[in-house]
Amino acid sequence: MKLHFIAIGGSAMHSLAIALKQKGYEITGSDDIIFEPSKSRLKNNGLLPDEIGWDETNIHQNIDAIILGMHAKADNPELLKAEELGLKIFSYPEFIFEQSKNKTRVVIGGSHGKTTITSMILHVMNYHHKNIDYMVGALLEGLDNPVHLTTENDFIVIEGDEYLSSPIDRRPKFHLYQPNIALLSGIAWDHINVFPTFENYVEQFKIFIDSIVNGGILVYNEEDPEVKNLAENTENPIRKHPYKTPDYFVDANHTILETEEGDLPLEVFGKHNLNNLAGAKWICQHMGVDEADFYEAIASFKGASKRMEKIAENNATVIFKDFAHSPSKVKASTAAAKEQYPNRKVIACLELHTYSSLNTEFLKEYKGTLDKADEALVFYSPEAVEIKKLEEVRVDQIQNAFGKPNLQVYNKPKDFKNALFQKDLNNSVLLMMSSGNYGGLDLEELKGLI
Repeated sequence: MKLHFIAIGGSAMHSLAIALKQKGYEITGSDDIIFEPSKSRLKNNGLLPDEIGWDETNIHQNIDAIILGMHAKADNPELLKAEELGLKIFSYPEFIFEQSKNKTRVVIGGSHGKTTITSMILHVMNYHHKNIDYMVGALLEGLDNPVHLTTENDFIVIEGDEYLSSPIDRRPKFHLYQPNIALLSGIAWDHINVFPTFENYVEQFKIFIDSIVNGGILVYNEEDPEVKNLAENTENPIRKHPYKTPDYFVDANHTILETEEGDLPLEVFGKHNLNNLAGAKWICQHMGVDEADFYEAIASFKGASKRMEKIAENNATVIFKDFAHSPSKVKASTAAAKEQYPNRKVIACLELHTYSSLNTEFLKEYKGTLDKADEALVFYSPEAVEIKKLEEVRVDQIQNAFGKPNLQVYNKPKDFKNALFQKDLNNSVLLMMSSGNYGGLDLEELKGLI
């Protein structure tokens, strides 16, 4: 089968392309820009386009189907040619569903925690040599590709993103999977450019619950009031299993989980990650892994890539890189750092980089999110605001929105770097939260500070 990927450079798209080539499909692709690590991974798998850019001659009748990425626009010349020729066009979630129609589909949804929960499940399955298919949003130790598709495996575990499927399919991705088993971790308003009100955003998760097949299973976080309300009031005839944060304590900068088998030291930390662990345990039990085997495996889980990832440490200082950018994630990560290292100074750095975070109306959602930090720095780029065609954001607006005394706000990369590099990092935790790169900050140079 011949498939052509329009916007092959996307994080999920390029991983799907690699997985399908490994499965035996003939793959071509195009994109107008490809960043690392997608570029190197495509090149290593013989899938990097010869030329960067769109070319309608890439599209012809010999192609069996097009897989269309969100990065492409509706007027993309290759897409227009495919539509003219009447070729079958899939978004990548549509194609994942096509590949998993005859499998037990396990879909992990929620505004936060879904990558970590999915990664925990995959770690446990990999530890116990249980072969499953999967699609996760981050690289994970022990797995060579975030997407794995076979003909023979019974289960597929899918990270269910609520963002749109493609430029011509405006449905959230997780509406397309029709799960047999689903998990819902939490609801905290995000993607304001697509879901302009909180009520509209919450509605997407109601639709997700309604999409679970009759007689299926919903595992849900009962500590989240929105999730609890949706789960308890759904009319979908499904089985429901609530979960909550298990008992744990922190001792000498180590998190210990209390279990019936005894105390279990963990590699991950933070209340939000213990809550994630409880959800992952339920899912693994539904997939045939008992509680004792789950605990044996999860003890060695070190986290998903870019999620509270320890990038440097000495006796006096530790530096974490975290993908956190939404208010709920920023608050959870900052609180986790302070809980894990109560006797150290927590220096939290946050880049406002996404459409939502740079929206003047949405900024108020960040109030109190950095309160647990001893010192906090926020960076944003006026150029990013301009590119996203948003209203100008002022430094004083950001300071007022967060409501944190002595919050330092910078809008020039050089000023942010100078302020950060002048910090006394002795006996401290440096938490770098961003989905960007702070205007070009070199993390290797940052590691050299300790």
